Amino acid sequence: MAKFELTLPKMGESVAEATITSWLKDVGDTIELDEAVLEIATDKVDSEVPSEVEGVLVEKRFEVDDVVQVGQVLAVIEIEGEVEQATTEVSEETSNTASEAVVNELTERVETAKAEVTSAAPTISSNERFYSPLVKNIARQEGISQEELDAIPGTGKEGRVTKNDILGYIENRGDAPVQKVVPKPEPASQSAPIVPKAEAKPVVVSGEDEIIEMTRMGKLISQHMTDSLQTSAHVQSFIEADVTKIWNWRKKVKDTFENREGEKLTFTPIFMEAVAKALRDYPMLNISVDGDKIIKKKNINLGMATALADGNLIVPVIKNADQLNLVGMTKQVNDLANRARTNQLKPDDIKDGTYTVTNVGSFGSIMGTPIINQPQVGILALGAIRKVPAVIETSEGDFIGIRYRMFLSHSYDHRVVNGALGGMFVKAVKDYLEAWDSDREV
Repeated sequence: MAKFELTLPKMGESVAEATITSWLKDVGDTIELDEAVLEIATDKVDSEVPSEVEGVLVEKRFEVDDVVQVGQVLAVIEIEGEVEQATTEVSEETSNTASEAVVNELTERVETAKAEVTSAAPTISSNERFYSPLVKNIARQEGISQEELDAIPGTGKEGRVTKNDILGYIENRGDAPVQKVVPKPEPASQSAPIVPKAEAKPVVVSGEDEIIEMTRMGKLISQHMTDSLQTSAHVQSFIEADVTKIWNWRKKVKDTFENREGEKLTFTPIFMEAVAKALRDYPMLNISVDGDKIIKKKNINLGMATALADGNLIVPVIKNADQLNLVGMTKQVNDLANRARTNQLKPDDIKDGTYTVTNVGSFGSIMGTPIINQPQVGILALGAIRKVPAVIETSEGDFIGIRYRMFLSHSYDHRVVNGALGGMFVKAVKDYLEAWDSDREV
């Protein structure tokens, strides 16, 4: 018999940890290949962690509500025969794009994380009490001070405050006075000026008002958006595109396309194709910022903001979008959108995005000013396609005609993208859309 260590996979360059929300298997249970073993939550997505082997679960390294670092061992699975499992696996993308020194550094970091798997404590409060990022985010959104948080009784492991503990406290908040916890005095040599933290202003609630608890994902998205505004210098450029040729072409081919491919041909893959081409022309929009360094991405991975049934948004990623033809792009768009709406996305489906597109027109908006999806530097909002009167220029003169037009709204990070580059990029997208070949074969 051999043993296989199931580790927390990498879920994007900005995701370093995840919270275990539930175990789907117990010790002694048989596990099939690719069968989900547990569910996790990050600030981007809820997901399942599948098994890479068939066997029997013999050990759980963490409990529900524990915070796990990327690369740490979640569980041990006993399998028949021998298994070759490297202690550290570096993805093909990392090995192809990173230098040998970076790979060695990643290897050493994962080795260290595995060696300290049972003692990792990523977040400690002022009185040496542990709080998971999930609990801290809820506390931040609800305006709960550190003293209040320290006073909440915990029912988790070693007295830790779980999600249910803090939600129960919020529900009953105000019914009883909070017991203040006096922090331990610091030695004089370690003292530092204390800057008071601004408290959230209380909201007056009348007896007729309905109080609705934000979902966990809603709270995380709220924090993610606020952090983005505090990180990037947002600026916008707007342009209007004539998509009459695309409208008429799609109307002509969509039925044939669906009968042949078994897929609906929407406008989204057409727009994604144009954005991918424009990013190839202007690669300095396909970057990230790391301090005072710019990381120019080799691959064009397009994030596609997708609305969920509960009103939240998630951003699955189309990998190597510039290498897909329209059929491949359509299949990718439809597959990711369908799995996003049924909560079947995997961690790999939402990581490594380099630029994001959001379709505000699907809700009737003619334009929008989207917030950048960190650590990217740009996001494009597609407005509603409208039938409007427009001036048409011809060799025989100008005349008024009915055209299908839409606004493109480009938000970009003015720290590294100036107005000229931001404007030229969105102009390139417009040019690709307006130059559509009406006789194009699919």
